[in-house]
Amino acid sequence: MQLKDKIAIVTGGETGIGESVCRRYLNEGAKVVVVDVKPRSALEATYADVEKSNLLLLQADVTQRDSIEAIVSSTVDRFGRIDILFNNAAVFDMRPLLDESWEIFDRIFAVNVKGMFFLMQRVAQQMVDQGSGGKIINMASQAGRRGEALVSHYCASKAAVISYTQSAALALAPHRINVNGIAPGVIDTPMWKDVDALFARYENRAIGEKKRLVGESVPLGRMGRPDDLTGAAVFLASADADYITAQTLNVDGGNWMS
Repeated sequence: MQLKDKIAIVTGGETGIGESVCRRYLNEGAKVVVVDVKPRSALEATYADVEKSNLLLLQADVTQRDSIEAIVSSTVDRFGRIDILFNNAAVFDMRPLLDESWEIFDRIFAVNVKGMFFLMQRVAQQMVDQGSGGKIINMASQAGRRGEALVSHYCASKAAVISYTQSAALALAPHRINVNGIAPGVIDTPMWKDVDALFARYENRAIGEKKRLVGESVPLGRMGRPDDLTGAAVFLASADADYITAQTLNVDGGNWMS
């Protein structure tokens, strides 16, 4: 159990990658604070099978300052400290660049960048006050490694995640707080239903065609699954990664080489 008795916050934890990481952290011995903007009833249904002494479910919006304060204070009140932040909450949208809107820009950057940064900042302050170091893992994307014609705002937001991860790692290194990122490739989560529909609309494709094509294009021959990310999430949160910081690890089946 690589994370025995560690206290971990996971945002976007109700489904997909976030849920898989929460369950893996629990299996590795951590106590987990599951944060999601979805109603508490949805969180309770998802984690109905989990021992509640090891779990705290919080409905919170990471774009709101009071929610960020509540995440930190509720975690410390319940478990006494914070050892790990898995900064995963994100939203996606796409459209042709000439049709992009201020509203979509604001929404994507509010969650993917502002929420990510200010929760990281607040958790880091708590870790500094504790004086025992910590691990912060920010979810980037292969989209943050390059631009895409239909996905300009999302790509830029994930590039910002990679950059903030590097800056935060340097700033927090004196406090023994490791800050790293994970850049997934194409991962088969419930969100892909919406992504596929958008590609069908803007590329004039049949429903399901884009999903099939992106899976076939991965060097390892398939889309990733949420569980494919959990090994990296545990490693970067564990003592095995004590000498690793400012890195963003590609977990993408070979799509990106760096």
